Amino acid sequence: MSSIIFHQEDISFRLKNIKKIKSWIEKSIALERGIVGDLNYIFCSDTYLHKINLEYLKHDTLTDIITFDYSEKKQISGDIFISIDRIKENALKFNQSTDIELNRVLIHGVLHLLGYKDKTPKEKETMRAKEDFYLTLLS
Repeated sequence: MSSIIFHQEDISFRLKNIKKIKSWIEKSIALERGIVGDLNYIFCSDTYLHKINLEYLKHDTLTDIITFDYSEKKQISGDIFISIDRIKENALKFNQSTDIELNRVLIHGVLHLLGYKDKTPKEKETMRAKEDFYLTLLS
């Protein structure tokens, strides 16, 4: 049985509208012709995610999300670490609500698991368009 589970690591954070968010993620994966496997979202601080970034990716930078992909064929599975500190800061930076910024990052991680990249300008453009599309399905 597949599952989407939300955890918190070194912070106190509770996601709003969990049932709605889970349904939205499941629908988004289905629209991309994927099957929901085991998805773990881990909400944490900048400090926690920075340590993961250093240890596993050898990047000495702050980031809003790190995705570990365990997908097999069409079954989408992974661990998605999200820094709530970054979400809040980026929401201010991009003049966006914290909830919308968080939802964008939630779906961004799923899109990575579905095979979308964001290294080149063209890939970033495609990723942003997909994020925007799926955000419209949530509202």
